[in-house]
Amino acid sequence: MVEFTFLGLLLMVPVVYFIITVGQIQGGSFAVVGAADQAAKVFVTQHDASSGRAAAEQATMVALADYGHPAGNAGVEIRCDSGGDCMAAGSAVTVTVRLTVPLPFVPFGEALRLNAGQLSASATQVVGRFR
Repeated sequence: MVEFTFLGLLLMVPVVYFIITVGQIQGGSFAVVGAADQAAKVFVTQHDASSGRAAAEQATMVALADYGHPAGNAGVEIRCDSGGDCMAAGSAVTVTVRLTVPLPFVPFGEALRLNAGQLSASATQVVGRFR
């Protein structure tokens, strides 16, 4: 009975921790895909590039917060296929969201910088002719 309890605990704790970590990574991947998609859609609906960038960053932070990821672990990059005006009709805007997923339940995780993974997703939207 003692051996069964000891071995069961010894084997179950790493398995449960692995499942929790994989769940965090899966949630992070859903978060970056949704955040990139929404940020690209929001960007192309704005009237100028500066308000588009602000709206895209805000949409990204809201989408990541919905999945429980803090804004400090994420980064947003916005690129246009046309070199000059991102808001020109027919211009394709690509938004890339990067997220660092920390290991769960790690004490002093911010100081040690132990991460479960680095995730990124991109979404592209075309600026419409009629806005």
